[in-house]
Amino acid sequence: MKFKTISRSADDYVPVANTQSARQPRNLDPDMHPFERAREYTRALNATKLDRMFAAPFLGQLGAGHVDGVYSLAKNPLKLGVLASGSGDGVVKTWDLGSHEEQWSVNAHDGIVRGLCYTPKSQLLSCSSDGTVKLWSPSTMSPLQTYHSLSGGGLMSIDHHYSEDQFITAGTQLEVWDTNRSKPKSTLSWGADNLSSVRFNHTETNICASTGNDRSIVVYDLRTNSPVQKLVTTLNNNALAWNPMEAFVFAAASEDHNAYLYDMRNMKRALNVFQDHVAAVLDLDFSPTGQELVTGSYDRTIRIFRANEGHSRDIYHTKRMQRVFSVRFTMDSRYIASGSDDGNVRMWRSVANDRSGIKSAKQRTKIEYDRALTERYKHMPEIRRINAARRVPKAVKVARNIKREELEAMKRRHLNYVKNSKGRAGFTPEREKHIVGVGIADKVAKQTQKQRRKEKKPQQETSE
Repeated sequence: MKFKTISRSADDYVPVANTQSARQPRNLDPDMHPFERAREYTRALNATKLDRMFAAPFLGQLGAGHVDGVYSLAKNPLKLGVLASGSGDGVVKTWDLGSHEEQWSVNAHDGIVRGLCYTPKSQLLSCSSDGTVKLWSPSTMSPLQTYHSLSGGGLMSIDHHYSEDQFITAGTQLEVWDTNRSKPKSTLSWGADNLSSVRFNHTETNICASTGNDRSIVVYDLRTNSPVQKLVTTLNNNALAWNPMEAFVFAAASEDHNAYLYDMRNMKRALNVFQDHVAAVLDLDFSPTGQELVTGSYDRTIRIFRANEGHSRDIYHTKRMQRVFSVRFTMDSRYIASGSDDGNVRMWRSVANDRSGIKSAKQRTKIEYDRALTERYKHMPEIRRINAARRVPKAVKVARNIKREELEAMKRRHLNYVKNSKGRAGFTPEREKHIVGVGIADKVAKQTQKQRRKEKKPQQETSE
């Protein structure tokens, strides 16, 4: 048996001129480098700093805006560069997002334009506090059709079915309309005096949900033409949005400064709580990917949340922007549109340091590499501090500090109560604190039948 040993001669790799010091052999495998993690951390730190240095989320406003506040926005699912807006003086406008110029404008209503939506035929539906719904073709100055609500009050929201010729409106009750008829096909209600918003499900298109001023969220099934279940919270909910990728998941914007993520199959507990706002959340919208959520608030800021995280990854604001009434992601999820009380429609980048334009393969590889590094080292203290650093308006900062002190005091007071209650009290999870109760339509119907039977029995006994 023969053994051949591996041997290396220094004459093969040491230069002839340098015969005194022999150079050590070099291993080119990066995994074997002793300082590889230190190098990666340095690159991740530099990439994080550059991201914040080149963060420029604000693109500009669309045209000259509106004379009054912008209360509603709508995106066309068939055309990427088109956006519609409705204002408090009854004017509806459409915009070209590429040139930021106004395409079409019409004095549509006598009251505030509370809701806008596009139909599958790229026509525009608008509803107003004057109690009318109008169908528009964004090239004519007169409506194609006008619908009058039977409820007699103003309409607060509207949404169109994703494939069929029907739409729903929210007012004193939920009304289901056919675009070819002048009167609603059916009306639905469950306790609320007035509804504030209504939305169709993106996947289960026969399901819709509404929010009411009785602090409720009601889910309806249009196949049975009846409400399915009802959730009652501690404060009012201002808006609602369905996740386009998960059929059962929706988010609601609440008056308690938070937005909540729910699963309609089990509404006794929220899936997630989106915090950080210091005033009521007025509107929200999911990105087309379903992975992010944008919220607009009364505190004059816009925040972007990841769907699986509780705190915002970014906050957008300008010096002149007032209360944000409406926000929308564009259909490519790269931009965000916001409408505020100052009458301006503003465009933002969804990723603050992202830049449009064609990138070479080398640039794309570098961007992906930097993102992977920052994601890998995001838990490091310095990188986490740089990522979290945001300059906010002074009013928001003061309100945030006051809110933090109040929440800490409430938590400390409740902790003392639990300690001294001898086991009679416990902690309520944050995702269940805001929920007052959940009602299912079948159970509620059975309970009402039992009550009616009990009421009838004494009447029969007295008559006998």
